[in-house]
Amino acid sequence: MSTGSFEKNSLDWQLQLLQRQFGEWWELTMSQVPLDQPQSSLPSWLLSPILGQGIRITFWLLVAVILSWLGVRLLRGLHPYISYYYQQLTQAANRVTKRPVPELSVVNWWERSQNYQQQGNYTEACRCLYMGMLQQLHDTGIAPRYPSRTDGEYLQLIQQLPQPKPYQILLITHQQLCFSNAEVSSQVFERCKEAYQQIKVVRVAWPKGQVSRMKDEIS
Repeated sequence: MSTGSFEKNSLDWQLQLLQRQFGEWWELTMSQVPLDQPQSSLPSWLLSPILGQGIRITFWLLVAVILSWLGVRLLRGLHPYISYYYQQLTQAANRVTKRPVPELSVVNWWERSQNYQQQGNYTEACRCLYMGMLQQLHDTGIAPRYPSRTDGEYLQLIQQLPQPKPYQILLITHQQLCFSNAEVSSQVFERCKEAYQQIKVVRVAWPKGQVSRMKDEIS
């Protein structure tokens, strides 16, 4: 078989021949169409407005289906992370709500805090200072303690106090304890202890009239 015969029988040569024949046929067809007539050879039903509307509706339905499919795939991929985050929040809430809170005085909470400090359990020591602070607010009538009252509500209530910063330190530290499994360091406890002592000093220095006025403003 010669080289010229091989080239003419090859697939590439056949495709080029078909392309050239189609081009010649198209030029011949278009040259025979009168200039005053549309050059479109499409059937009339393809140009129907109803068909165009149907095509647009079908297109947007396909887009909606594709987006829905992508959304389902995305949710399936994020489901383990969402479940883990929800589980952590649930466990933190259970630690707060299910733990029994004994009815103790301010002095008792302080003594418990000192005992936990000596044992090196700074997490429970900070929690006792927090409970002692809540008991102080309850005893003075500034913020009566309710089981449903959250730390966020306490943070809003103490804004009316002359020096809210020590209360904020104990409340924010307690929030971190509820939503984290990390152990409290001795430095954090010392900061909470200092804030608690400031609360005792400030509360003793409050005039009775000022306490009554703050109760009225908060209530």
